Amino acid sequence: MTVHQYIEVNRERFLEKLFELLRIPSISAIESHRPDMDRCAELIIATLLEAGVDKAEIYPTDGPSIVYGEKMVNPDAPTVLVYGHYDVMPVDPIELWNTDPFEPVVKDGKIYARGADDDKGQAFMHIAAFEAMVKTGALKCNVKFMLEGQEEIGSKELTKWCEKHKELLQADVILVSDTSLLGMDTPSITCGLRGLAYVEAEITGPNRDLHSGLYGGAVPNPINVLSKMIGSLIDDNGRITIPGFYDGVYEHSFAARDEINSAPFNNKAYADSIGCAALCGELGYSTAERKGTRPTLDVCGIWGGYTGEGSKTVIPSTATAKISMRLVAGQDFNDITEKFIKHFIAIAPPSVKVKITPSHGGYPYIAPTDTKAYKAAAAAMEESFGKKPLPFYSGGSIPIISTFERVLGIKSILMGFGLDTDAIHSPNESFRLENFYKGIDTIPLFYEKFAE
Repeated sequence: MTVHQYIEVNRERFLEKLFELLRIPSISAIESHRPDMDRCAELIIATLLEAGVDKAEIYPTDGPSIVYGEKMVNPDAPTVLVYGHYDVMPVDPIELWNTDPFEPVVKDGKIYARGADDDKGQAFMHIAAFEAMVKTGALKCNVKFMLEGQEEIGSKELTKWCEKHKELLQADVILVSDTSLLGMDTPSITCGLRGLAYVEAEITGPNRDLHSGLYGGAVPNPINVLSKMIGSLIDDNGRITIPGFYDGVYEHSFAARDEINSAPFNNKAYADSIGCAALCGELGYSTAERKGTRPTLDVCGIWGGYTGEGSKTVIPSTATAKISMRLVAGQDFNDITEKFIKHFIAIAPPSVKVKITPSHGGYPYIAPTDTKAYKAAAAAMEESFGKKPLPFYSGGSIPIISTFERVLGIKSILMGFGLDTDAIHSPNESFRLENFYKGIDTIPLFYEKFAE
């Protein structure tokens, strides 16, 4: 029996196995769900053993556990380390779900459930593909599984665990399915993820809120000052004005830019889909480049003064903004945070006090397209989809991927099978059955070509 034949015979069983995982409300952000996290880890262990790993173990941490399993077929064969996560986002607002988020259903060719795509559905594809290769004698690579329960809350424990278990995790490549395709007609491999530097900036003027009539025109208004300072951070060409912000930024070659822009993209349709009259951004770059390969600065929240019903004539004592900077290869979030703080303090007028609190950050990641692993992934997807995949640079962040490179010294291949329409993190998350089975079919092709 071939791998594909095995998958066909076991299609319904694989789907029901996934449903078992989806029924567990493994929400890492809510402490009361810790028993569910443990239950999910136990089920993954059992599933891995049934699929054919030689050993599987649960590693407790100060947070949710890490599940590890492996099958070593030949010490001279290449080793693939599969990463995924079994924790999911909270389901609120629950009233917007059309079905029970933890009772998976198939409707209109889609699996609806929390975690259907992110990441239980995509992680399970690897277990199913692994089983198919083991049971048919087609596995030619050593395989290690590392499945965590903290990705949705920052992977703090996994970073420490990786540092402690470097020898155990030795591999030639890390294979990840926690990303999306550009489309079923436009297969893609995610080659880049943006990093993140996030800060909170507070401007203080008077020592209390003041009457805007009695004091207006004579004292600093923190909201006015903060707004002006923020407005100065991006110039009329869409460039960020913080000194040194672009130092070291990775610049893609003209050939690479042409490839990035070769994917079908309609600016008007994109703008219409989000209700914008027009698009904007850094001069000299396309929308695809702006949202995937260029750094950004955005205000994610701003407040101060009176925001209740009716009017209240006050000059507020303070104004605050939360500011997010997405970073690209060549930028360090610690360095960017320091540069932001230095610049923001420097541009503040002497009439106010500035307090900046760094929140969190993560490194960007970029994967070369000339490695053996990337070529194997590209060949596998081309055979499966009948079309050469495009390199895709995601605007989002998966901080643990850059951590793998820094701590373990291993590059990752982000071969995801989700779609933007899957509504991950939102009500009514879904995963198309076609994509689920396409992933299970494609993954063994990667192993075959990587072993060659």
